[in-house]
Amino acid sequence: MAFVEFRDVRKVYTMGEVKVAAVDGMTFDIEQGELVVVVGPSGSGKTTLLNMLGGMDSCTSGSIKLDGREISQFSAKELTDYRRYDIGFVFQFYNLVQNLTALENVELASQICKDPLPAADVLAQVGLAHRMDNFPAQLSGGEQQRVAIARALAKNPKLLLCDEPTGALDYKTGKAILKLLQDTCVQTGRTVVLITHNSAFTAIANRVIHIKEGKVEAMELNDHPISAETVEW
Repeated sequence: MAFVEFRDVRKVYTMGEVKVAAVDGMTFDIEQGELVVVVGPSGSGKTTLLNMLGGMDSCTSGSIKLDGREISQFSAKELTDYRRYDIGFVFQFYNLVQNLTALENVELASQICKDPLPAADVLAQVGLAHRMDNFPAQLSGGEQQRVAIARALAKNPKLLLCDEPTGALDYKTGKAILKLLQDTCVQTGRTVVLITHNSAFTAIANRVIHIKEGKVEAMELNDHPISAETVEW
């Protein structure tokens, strides 16, 4: 049994009399400890896939399982607990609380979890031991994204979901964030799913899922991922 199982998943949005299938029969597996890159053009269904996997949206039909539990059958209360305890989210925009320090932002996430990691330790792991007492406005974009990643990791989640995490960053900083996510996967064994439109990122992944028009166009395994430091785009 795979760690993540998508089976014939559909998500249909109704807009007046028009029905739009954002996800139209996706099937794929993800194994525990993999760095997975989901790649496709804008509007292909990547973010909808991520939202359903993260319990922020429900599927219209099909089955979604994580670690043997069928989250597509969860009640609203069960989905809230699932998002709180099992999932770490990293978005393109950092969503930090501006009047809290970096340490306090990470501690905020720790307070809602069953088995959190020490906030100071996680900030040190992402290279911000010297910036813990700084407020977001005193940090660069890359540093703010590191705080956001630390906040997600401090929850000690089963799955880390990243939606275009380098989208608001310059090239050099974006590569550093990719390297951090890759290292997190390798060093902790945590499963990381990265959504992107940038096909160059596929070279760092253990598994690549190509999405087009709401469907899985192709899926491939990469036995020899390259270091994020050497990725060019």
